[in-house]
Amino acid sequence: MLKTEGLRKYFPVRRGFFQRVIGWIKAVDGVDFEIYQGKTLGLVGESGCGKTTIGRLILKLLEPDEGRIIYRGQDISSLSQDEMKPLRKEMQIIFQDPFGSLNPRMTVGESIEEGLRTLGVKGHGERRTRVGNLLEMVELGPEAADFYPHEFSGGQRQRIGIARALSVEPSLLMCDEPVSALDVSIQAQIINLLKELQNRLRLSYLFISHDLNVVGYISDVVAVMYLGHIMEYAPTEELYDNPLHPYTLALLSAIPEAEPDKRREQKTLAGDVPSPFNPPPGCKFQGRCPLVETRCGEEEIDVYKVNENHTVRCWKVIEGISKA
Repeated sequence: MLKTEGLRKYFPVRRGFFQRVIGWIKAVDGVDFEIYQGKTLGLVGESGCGKTTIGRLILKLLEPDEGRIIYRGQDISSLSQDEMKPLRKEMQIIFQDPFGSLNPRMTVGESIEEGLRTLGVKGHGERRTRVGNLLEMVELGPEAADFYPHEFSGGQRQRIGIARALSVEPSLLMCDEPVSALDVSIQAQIINLLKELQNRLRLSYLFISHDLNVVGYISDVVAVMYLGHIMEYAPTEELYDNPLHPYTLALLSAIPEAEPDKRREQKTLAGDVPSPFNPPPGCKFQGRCPLVETRCGEEEIDVYKVNENHTVRCWKVIEGISKA
């Protein structure tokens, strides 16, 4: 359904009275991935690594500096805002903050009806029926349409946000940490709701999250991101059973495990995340990597193919395997 090739986005850093550009923050620096119909790609990494920027690039809320975004075989990376309008209803977003993403001055029904007006549903009665059906789909009653956002809990507001995203009948949903602001029990309800809707409507998800437990549960494929680069990319089961990149190993070792005999060896990372404004030459992870060698700081590290579906950006863990 969607594919990116060499996607890049750099933000200028300006200083002085004349706001001259003194450098660039490489938020997304050559990213490749694919999302298939009815499947979920989980994008995981630390804050500031570029996950949300990728989501905004895909939705064309930001313009890419380089690379291609291919949606259903069409290169949309160079389309203007007017040319993107017919595709807007096919790609929607579920926001991280269920409190700030709804207009407090509009009822729930009015918020959801906005998308229906864009879709061309003109009759008020038809829109109200559709709103009621959407609210039932996310396990809220049609009567919720007459209330305001402040009258709902965080989990209920996120359900309203999902209903609003579904109002224009999209094929692809960008889920930007949709459960991070919710209690654990409510998180489970929202994740199960998303999986149920995916099975019913054949939706595709780009699921952005910090929580590896959540990503492992909902995703078919996982991409591990660090400072604008995808460090490891593999089907979920393979990545969790056979992680290769030192960063992936450290993230997985930090997951709490209920059964003591299944706990992974703890991998503690030393050092701090380098500045995206002035990253080190070579591998961006070298300052925290236990396997670092001289070569890691001398040249850009390529992506290597472990097998047909598994790639990793580390020459040390797969010496002898050909480059992807």
